[in-house]
Amino acid sequence: MINLCFHGVGAPGRPLEPDEGRYWIDEPFFHAVLDEVRDRTDVSISFDDSNASDLAIGLPALRRRGLRATFFVLAGRLGQSGSLDEADVRALRDEGMTIGTHGMDHVGWRGLTPDQRRREWVEARSVLEQAVGQPVTQAAAPLGRYDRSVVRSLRHLGYARVFTSDRRPALPGAWLVPRFSVTAEDDVETVRATMLTPPGLRARALLEAKAVVKRVR
Repeated sequence: MINLCFHGVGAPGRPLEPDEGRYWIDEPFFHAVLDEVRDRTDVSISFDDSNASDLAIGLPALRRRGLRATFFVLAGRLGQSGSLDEADVRALRDEGMTIGTHGMDHVGWRGLTPDQRRREWVEARSVLEQAVGQPVTQAAAPLGRYDRSVVRSLRHLGYARVFTSDRRPALPGAWLVPRFSVTAEDDVETVRATMLTPPGLRARALLEAKAVVKRVR
């Protein structure tokens, strides 16, 4: 399985964090990527960071192509300028989209204190569950940062799947799910070559080794 992850599309409606600009892509490129994968059953789509463009641009584009996606929402940004609010999240749900959690404050999940872990993994999920009126069972690690302690804790908390930013294909049914982030440095050709084309055996082994290091450190 190939999991593509988008962040912001079009013009940001809020101040961006350092290095966040590269994760915003223009609307024509976004549409071109969706057209590239619209008929592929081995590709899934997700959105991180709960930007307002998820609803304004992402949802109509998905609807026109008959696609579904998972939206990983930052509970701490709900209702802020340039971000989704609770009604927006419910609108995504009502369109058949899956709602997952991206935590509360967009911080890396390695090295959190017990209070921070509760805020990111328990309280954020509770906020989203109240907003959508249904269980939230999937999570995406902000900034791609996780380790074996994070993995162990999220399993213990009952998350059904956890998504990462490890740039490699995923095994069907995997609990820890790697994704490819589509960035402003990409174009349709790089998406085809580096994301939609399976890597060779040597490259695959190297990518898996890097992921193992993250899981066991």
